[in-house]
Amino acid sequence: MGAAVGAAAPELAQAVSQARLLKNLVLTGFSSIYVIDLDTIDVSNLNRQFLFQKKHVGRSKSQVAKESVLQFCPEANIIAYHDSIMNPDYNVEFFRQFTLVMNALDNRAARNHVNRMCLAADIPLIESGTAGYLGQVTVIKKGVTECYECQPKPTQKTFPGCTIRNTPSEPIHCIVWAKYLFNQLFGEEDADQEVSPDRADPEAAWEPAEAEARALASNEDGEIKRVSTKQWAKSTGYDPVKLFTKNFCGTYKYSCSSFFFSFFPKEQNKSDQQNESSAMLKDQQVLNVRSYADLFSKSVKTLSLHLAEKADGEALIWDKDDPSAMDFVTSAANLRMHVFGMNMKSRFDIKSMAGNIIPAIATTNAVIAGLIVLEGLKILSGKIDQCRTIFLNKQPNPRKKLLVPCALDPPNPNCYVCASKPEVTVKLNTHKVTVLTLQDKILKEKFAMVAPDVQIDDGKGTILISSEEGETEANNHRKLSDFGIRNGTRLQADDFLQDYTLLINVLHSEDLEKDVEFEVVGDAPERIGPKPSEPTPKNISNGSDDGAQPSTSTAPEQDDVVIVDSEDEGTSSNADDVENKSRKRKLEKGCECVGAKRVRAEQEQDDLMIVESEDEGASSSIGEEENRSHKRKLEEKGCECVGAKSVC
Repeated sequence: MGAAVGAAAPELAQAVSQARLLKNLVLTGFSSIYVIDLDTIDVSNLNRQFLFQKKHVGRSKSQVAKESVLQFCPEANIIAYHDSIMNPDYNVEFFRQFTLVMNALDNRAARNHVNRMCLAADIPLIESGTAGYLGQVTVIKKGVTECYECQPKPTQKTFPGCTIRNTPSEPIHCIVWAKYLFNQLFGEEDADQEVSPDRADPEAAWEPAEAEARALASNEDGEIKRVSTKQWAKSTGYDPVKLFTKNFCGTYKYSCSSFFFSFFPKEQNKSDQQNESSAMLKDQQVLNVRSYADLFSKSVKTLSLHLAEKADGEALIWDKDDPSAMDFVTSAANLRMHVFGMNMKSRFDIKSMAGNIIPAIATTNAVIAGLIVLEGLKILSGKIDQCRTIFLNKQPNPRKKLLVPCALDPPNPNCYVCASKPEVTVKLNTHKVTVLTLQDKILKEKFAMVAPDVQIDDGKGTILISSEEGETEANNHRKLSDFGIRNGTRLQADDFLQDYTLLINVLHSEDLEKDVEFEVVGDAPERIGPKPSEPTPKNISNGSDDGAQPSTSTAPEQDDVVIVDSEDEGTSSNADDVENKSRKRKLEKGCECVGAKRVRAEQEQDDLMIVESEDEGASSSIGEEENRSHKRKLEEKGCECVGAKSVC
């Protein structure tokens, strides 16, 4: 959501409901609220965001949220922007006008950006997020707590192209393949998303004699004549039978005999009988192969008509909420699963995976939205030392608590974002890496810069990359070595929008693994982790409680907050899912505070064992003795003790 006296969401991938957060803010008394959201209302939003109705589908989320709130709180001053928070108009000066920022984001790029903007503006940020029944809220304050990027995040999960095309072993491989096929037939073609071997390629032949004949023919022609999937499909008039044969039989001859027999089974298998039960919802049924073949044929005909209605050169865009597009991916994915001997999936399951959907639970969003506002009130009261990272668990821990508060961690002194002098070492081959790779893959993708400027620290101030359009584009395809960059060269990268400067030490190497263009050797957060005896690295900020310092700021008479929201489900990476699962495993072990850092000896005093006094009253002497005993047992097992709870 946008901007106002609050803000919103971090480690978990799903965005907190903007409706509940905005409702909580106005009913709590926040009077000046800015809301920034680029997204529009989708049908799938209606089950959890009660400010939106069916008539609002397709309209700006921020505008409709404002209109709905003003109906029951007309005195609220809400300014809504239908825009991206990464727009250069929202610079550091824009952020400085607020007292507090609350994120409600679901993608890492936007979170990184808002984190840096709040650090540059020295404005407190409340990060939060949900994933199904799990939730988290934490506070970020420059110089007081860890920032969002102090700890490493899992890299985005990707699948090798050869696995997708040739050797799928999991349902997700088939679903990704089906989406690729949609783009190859009806969308924007991408050479990296080719789904099947070219029929004109002699390597695609199944018989040696046929391969030899094709090789001879290609030698006579001088080259192999390749035809794109879309061109071939158009030449057939998008004939469903030919498309079916090419994609499910022609290139997978070894499995086609069993595939065709499955169209006319002698008897239904048990799963088909169960799934066709009238008691089951249609989208949750797994159909038989013949039904998916029919669905494939029907969806191809419908999509080809939609494509014909487009102007020349225009393409269809896959949308999980487009019935025909979803029918195509569901049928194609299941047919491919059958070809490769996997259990087929329901339309509901495939939609969740194809759309990168993390289930949004209304009650989870409600709880987290309430906690965001409570943490915001602590900050505005000048009590940042009382702020906590709070985890919402799926099941109660041994102390029967669903909400688990943990002390905020201090800043990581080696963080390449919030350290006093951010610096990092990058290993690469200066003779192979181009300036464009440095700009797009290292600075923008890895280090999350928006508009980087780079100069070589050679005493001359040579400009390698400029954020001004056209100034250094001629450098894009030149190698770094062409500019005298070698082992030990230092580069200064500046992002003036984020008010962020990063020094990069170049470590030249010709021994990188295959297909690896660079490695971040000095990525300081990667070195911050558990001692060797601890099995699990830290992925989220919480743990030690020595970093929080009382805020010296006082709440003004009229509070201002920024709420930023983006529900770009497509960018929600699978990497976040891995992180969520890791957190879930930790939380369900019953640990009160999940932290990977060792508590220093001077912190391990009896008074630190009393962490529940805020919500359970003062601990008795019996409770203190229990805590001491618990601590001794944990230390004997090699566990850390944080607030009377274990981190094993």
